[in-house]
Amino acid sequence: MNKQTFDIRKIRGDFPILQRSIYNNPLVYFDNAATTQKPVQVIERMNKYYREENANIHRGVHHLSQISTMAFEETREKVKLFLNAAYNHEIIFTRGTTESINLVASSFAHSFLKEGDTILITEMEHHSNIVPWQMVCEQYKTQLKYIPIDAKGELMEDEMDKLLNSKVRFLALTHLSNALGSINPIKRIIDKAHKHNIPVLIDGAQAVAHIKVDVQELDCDFYCFSGHKVYGPMGIGIMYGKEKYLNAMPPYQGGGEMIKNVSLINGTSYNELPFKFEAGTPNVSEVLGLNTAIEYVNNIGMGIIADYENELLCHATEKLQQIEGLNIIGQASHKASVLSFVVEGVHHYDIGTLLDKKGFALRTGHHCAQPVMEKFGINGTSRASFSFYNTKEEIDRLYEALEKVVGILR
Repeated sequence: MNKQTFDIRKIRGDFPILQRSIYNNPLVYFDNAATTQKPVQVIERMNKYYREENANIHRGVHHLSQISTMAFEETREKVKLFLNAAYNHEIIFTRGTTESINLVASSFAHSFLKEGDTILITEMEHHSNIVPWQMVCEQYKTQLKYIPIDAKGELMEDEMDKLLNSKVRFLALTHLSNALGSINPIKRIIDKAHKHNIPVLIDGAQAVAHIKVDVQELDCDFYCFSGHKVYGPMGIGIMYGKEKYLNAMPPYQGGGEMIKNVSLINGTSYNELPFKFEAGTPNVSEVLGLNTAIEYVNNIGMGIIADYENELLCHATEKLQQIEGLNIIGQASHKASVLSFVVEGVHHYDIGTLLDKKGFALRTGHHCAQPVMEKFGINGTSRASFSFYNTKEEIDRLYEALEKVVGILR
């Protein structure tokens, strides 16, 4: 698909939920940073698996197990190409970004960290990229330090440069802030970290739906994302890791599939990659749904998606700034389609509640990023986050509804 063939009506027709009404108003779904809606192609693929193919994989010689295994492993290849990883076995299936980060935190720490080491993250992280590292620090007696952000919501790289030293053993940061929309200069940061031999994990939960990701070009050591953020199902995630680290890290969980041999006398030997990190029966239907979701996004084209969503963001920024007392939180020079805002004298929860009655789905609160809210001296924001199935007309409706809501609440 090219820009000339980008048909918003056809695209919206692929998403059944967009056709429904909320409180007798057409649904306007602006909560895409929390989860994206699913095209009918994804829904039908998952239904097809349970109707026609349902079987456990890898272990069976019968027909259903064989075709399900082939489809499952074809998805691993699809994800490898989507991220441009070097090898299929560098793609590990998890339940989501949160489990992916916890896997790396637990297994990497076991093999590589010792008392007195430093782990570096940023002030803009989602709780899923804060709490696992706090837990590691408690267990291994390591230090956790933070790269600060400025008033625009951008990383202060000069301060980061001061923090990079021989004591730092790991750096974990978000590619795209879910609370601010800021897109971090990941490649430059990775290059700086690698000069100090510091491996880097990227939380890509928000980025993969908006930005073309090439893990080899970035040279990141780990990259994590969730299927439901990129038009796939919930309950499936990806942890990409460089082969050299995955081979050196112990399994995260024990059970079936991740073993080579189990003996009551001689103990257990572990399976090869990627299966070493995939204990138990996997979420097969969710994996196949992710395959179809990636196909759907690829057919549109990430460049086209990024350009269109940037148009939506610019339009929304221009419109909402016209509302008296509205302040946008996160004004980085490089942003994706996330617009967080506060309105003077009005609570974000009240805004969200009244907009819901008018059919708008926005997110309110701290967005699992309480340190960000503390940094800006607020307790939460209203957040509109856009997708390629949204329209400028929907943004205009939000502007009109928000003006009325603010007028009522003041």
